[in-house]
Amino acid sequence: MIIVTGATGALNGATVEHLLTRTPATDLVVVARNPAAAQHFADRGVAVRHGDYARPETLTAAFAGADQLLLVSSSDQRADAVALHSAAIDAAVSAGVGRVLYTSHQGASPRTTFGPGRDHAATEALLDACGLPWTSLRNGFYAHSLTWLTGDWRSTGVIPVPGDGPVSWTAREDAAEAAAIIISALAAGERGLEGPLTVTAAEAPTFEEVAAIASDVAGHRIQRTLVEPEEWVSAQVGAGRPEFVARFTLGMYQAAEQGYFAATSPLLTDLLGRTPKTVHQALQAPPSH
Repeated sequence: MIIVTGATGALNGATVEHLLTRTPATDLVVVARNPAAAQHFADRGVAVRHGDYARPETLTAAFAGADQLLLVSSSDQRADAVALHSAAIDAAVSAGVGRVLYTSHQGASPRTTFGPGRDHAATEALLDACGLPWTSLRNGFYAHSLTWLTGDWRSTGVIPVPGDGPVSWTAREDAAEAAAIIISALAAGERGLEGPLTVTAAEAPTFEEVAAIASDVAGHRIQRTLVEPEEWVSAQVGAGRPEFVARFTLGMYQAAEQGYFAATSPLLTDLLGRTPKTVHQALQAPPSH
């Protein structure tokens, strides 16, 4: 049995959709904080169970019978993500799960300036110590983020950033499909898919290079400009974003500058059997506000 958490969200919801093309619905379970939000899966024969990382007492029963358990990482910027993940891993051990898969992030490291990267590294350490077989899906930075990280470049002609470095911008939908392929391969007994796996697009352009791609999309020059970090934070706050969100995002730019998102891997291309979506395609998407 395959059990998936976070299936009411975009990433693992898409993974379940791909799994349904490969696995009978009766072999799938989704775990949700609000089971009613997963009714569309229940209508198709997928079992829906209640489980909440913040309520550990709900998790062992939710994970019972899992040959493979896909744990989504917490997306709450203010939560103690490692504590939530620890509760889920403890419950997986109590439930006797066959293998835990975890949606991690490229650049997971205790030294990164990007907060989630530190959380992912700590969670991977917990997985390594828990005694269960595990796989960590170190997905590249999700490319749809570019629609707001790059700002209103279409009208301003400028992409202002507080730091620059290579990032392997990866389509979330590609990562979701890859997760389903990996789960199916593991179910079939394929080896070599253990521990941390780097799941990224084929290239890692800098923001300078992203601006050149944006220029091609726009049909006129788009310039990348470097802004002093505190000036950038002030501008973000002035635009209405909470300061903690601005500083959280600043950590991402600084981690890129330090090379944490630079590595790429052919694994995603090999799994999909096609070239993953590109930054050019991401920038062609309508602006997100």
